[in-house]
Amino acid sequence: MILDQIKVANVEAIKTKDQTARALYSVLLNKLKLEEINKRQAGGTLTDGDTAQILQKASKELCEERDNYVKAGNMQMAEVIAKQITLIEKYLPKMLSREEIKKIILELPDKSIPVVMKYFKQNYQGSCDMKVVNEVLREI
Repeated sequence: MILDQIKVANVEAIKTKDQTARALYSVLLNKLKLEEINKRQAGGTLTDGDTAQILQKASKELCEERDNYVKAGNMQMAEVIAKQITLIEKYLPKMLSREEIKKIILELPDKSIPVVMKYFKQNYQGSCDMKVVNEVLREI
């Protein structure tokens, strides 16, 4: 599970005294723990798909933060954020390409928007961008 891998990486960052990685893993573990608590209260469990979504959101936030540091001319902080983005990307699943999404949609018996979106959310959560799925579906 991705969460377990992040916990191991966090311990390794503590041992190697890597402050950049340690700061990132602390934030990620806090976000994941909060989501795990919310899921447990709702009667569910945290899945790798949920974890991937949280990591994707964190990656997007870091990209925006890096861009803001670049605009402000603070290249040192931009490099630190870029390193953190690289660390997150190690745990993200490979994203489906537009061609792969199109192939999957064409294999489905019902190609209505609600059915296709529900299918991708259940089976490919975290490994595809739902916005891209919607765009490909509208092109068909």
